[in-house]
Amino acid sequence: MDNEFMKTKPIFSLLMSMSIPMMLSMLMQALYNIVDSIYVSYLGTDALTAVSIAFPLQNMVASVAVGVGVGITSTISIYLGSKKQEEANTAATIGIALSILHCILFILIGIFVTKPFLRLFTTDPSILKQACDYTYIVVCLSFGTIIQIAMEKIFQAVGAMKTTMFLLATGCIINIILDPILIFGYFGFPAMGVRGAAIATVTGQICGFILYIIVYLKKSFGITIHSKYLIFDKSVIRQIYSVGIPSSLMMMLPSILISILNRILARFSDLYIAVLGVYFKLQTFIYMPANGIVQGMRPIVGYNYGAKDYDRMKKTIQYSLLSAGMIMLFGTIVSLLIPAQIFSLFKADENLLLAGTTALRIISLGFLISTIGIIYSGTFESIGKGRESLIISLLRQFIITIPASFILSHFLGVIGVWIAFPIGELCASIVAYFLLKKQENGAFSPF
Repeated sequence: MDNEFMKTKPIFSLLMSMSIPMMLSMLMQALYNIVDSIYVSYLGTDALTAVSIAFPLQNMVASVAVGVGVGITSTISIYLGSKKQEEANTAATIGIALSILHCILFILIGIFVTKPFLRLFTTDPSILKQACDYTYIVVCLSFGTIIQIAMEKIFQAVGAMKTTMFLLATGCIINIILDPILIFGYFGFPAMGVRGAAIATVTGQICGFILYIIVYLKKSFGITIHSKYLIFDKSVIRQIYSVGIPSSLMMMLPSILISILNRILARFSDLYIAVLGVYFKLQTFIYMPANGIVQGMRPIVGYNYGAKDYDRMKKTIQYSLLSAGMIMLFGTIVSLLIPAQIFSLFKADENLLLAGTTALRIISLGFLISTIGIIYSGTFESIGKGRESLIISLLRQFIITIPASFILSHFLGVIGVWIAFPIGELCASIVAYFLLKKQENGAFSPF
């Protein structure tokens, strides 16, 4: 595949051609996350709470997979921009090998960590059992999503965004179809409750993984994954992990954040744990499309960074900010105008509806300003600067938000926890602006 279009095609049309397929696939993925929770909510508040406290471990799997995948994308893109095809092939092959090792790691984590971890957040036997039933399946059988994401990122590195869109959408659709069948027991299947939701999830992921393998074997994408490239190349492994580890930690932050906030919220009521769990499902419907912009941007920025075309990088970042900002503005408006209608999708009782409406309106005030943090973090990942990306994410979801939640909750109650979210986004965006301004003396800072 010829990658010259990365530095010759008009930037906005190039960005849109690579981002829109990813935005659509991210919307589909967000939709199936929400549909999953909607179906589970019909089993009762206990089931919804069980899935909510299982989220941190489930998110840890995705975090490692996507983080390493981002490292693979960044490494391949930079090598392709520098006209180093053999090194790009090596990076892809080593990336797959590392992902297989991670599959084994999560089998062990699923077996030995699940129950002790979940016991930290509930003493209710019913909630604990349902949470364990769900978590054992989605963590121990996570090989489908881990390998699928690695393949997805390799395809994205060469600009094959439409292919990844269709394959990701296929896995999501399979999950959406299987959810009600396995949860409630249609068409002769037994009603499996939350276990059915977990089985539907891993089945969709495994199907997506198989489809990626089939498509790769049938069509050339300009990258070769082969055993002859499976060598212990410290420089390639270091490059993948220098971006992949910070990116994984960045994506794990919501898990850590939710775990800590659940402990804070439990002081008030288990109701607020359910609210936080539903919110994090809902916010993916806004942040995943914005992440589609980031995924479309990464190979363009990485390729042109390797080619040292800083002007083209700057314009790509500018268009990315504008595009993601429009998504965030839409999310803010919807959250402020119809929060009750959104929460009512989850069969919310009066108390959950009232608490969720207040939470969504307050937290959504940080959506628009978070655009800078999201795009700048993606920019640093694209050029192999994982540390700076991690700093931005730590500020967004850890360093500011958690202390602010703890302090403000003592004065304002649970409202203080929700207020901490926009405060964290504002602080992170300010720091992100200055970090990018310092990079290469501001050569590709958009303003």
